[in-house]
Amino acid sequence: MKKVCTFLTDNMAVLVILIGIVGAVWPNTLTWVGPYVSWMLGLVMFGMGMTLKFEDFRLLAKRPWEVCLGAVAQFTIMPAAAWLLVKIFNIPPEIAVGVVLLGTCPGGTASNVITYLAHGDVALSVAMTMTTTLLAPIVTPILTWWLAGAWVEISLVSMMISIAKMVLAPVILGLLLNHFFGETVRKITPVLPLFSVIVIVLLVGGVVSLSASKLFTYGLMITGVVICHNIIGLICGYIFAKVFHLNPAKSRALAIEVGMQNSGLASALSIMYFTPVAGIPGAIFSVWHNISGSLFANYCVRKDRRAEQEITGAHAEA
Repeated sequence: MKKVCTFLTDNMAVLVILIGIVGAVWPNTLTWVGPYVSWMLGLVMFGMGMTLKFEDFRLLAKRPWEVCLGAVAQFTIMPAAAWLLVKIFNIPPEIAVGVVLLGTCPGGTASNVITYLAHGDVALSVAMTMTTTLLAPIVTPILTWWLAGAWVEISLVSMMISIAKMVLAPVILGLLLNHFFGETVRKITPVLPLFSVIVIVLLVGGVVSLSASKLFTYGLMITGVVICHNIIGLICGYIFAKVFHLNPAKSRALAIEVGMQNSGLASALSIMYFTPVAGIPGAIFSVWHNISGSLFANYCVRKDRRAEQEITGAHAEA
């Protein structure tokens, strides 16, 4: 089972691409996912909650400045980048709201894994994901309303309640379950990544199937915007960290946290409050940010190896 979990988790991007093709070519096979999107996202967030402990909150007290920097970067860089890209590419309103919504969402759970692979500060990454997730019910709807309210009608309070139900409540429930039934939770923890992959893959397939006709029309443009959005987040996040003199491990964590969004939440909210086509940016982002995150992590590891080799060589010469 462990090998199956590892294989599917490592090849998540490939699976998402395949399910996307199925959803686009044979949409009727996955349209059934639509009504269950909110429940599926809630289950993913519940799984995330079960990986957290109350001890994780201690980092907020020990390193509030760094966590605060991460939250500020998350909710300024990505929303601003989304709005600028929408204007530059002159994206139709029905898709533009999905791009903005993607930018206003909190960091994604995959950022913690990528941070680990990149030799970044994993504890800081977890704390930032946790903080932006807890802030999302308030911050995400307000930013979306502020940036996209001129294009479409946005129900602010209703969206706040939906995010609280889909994100906040499941995370807290998972956290409490881990606290009071830790032994039981630890037994099922190894299969949580597999479960999350399956749900996210189905979620992406459902979004694509519901907007298949629009995907063939706007797919290439949306892909370009999503790639630019993600790269801007990674680069600006890293620069932001360096401006505030964070060390390399912390800078990597912040850059990855900013660049990797909770795309599942963006797609779910798009389907619930706007149109399925608004969920396409989130669906494409689900594929791309895993690819770019892995490439960034690989670059960081290679950089560390070169630095070690230079230090070893200098010692040998001495």
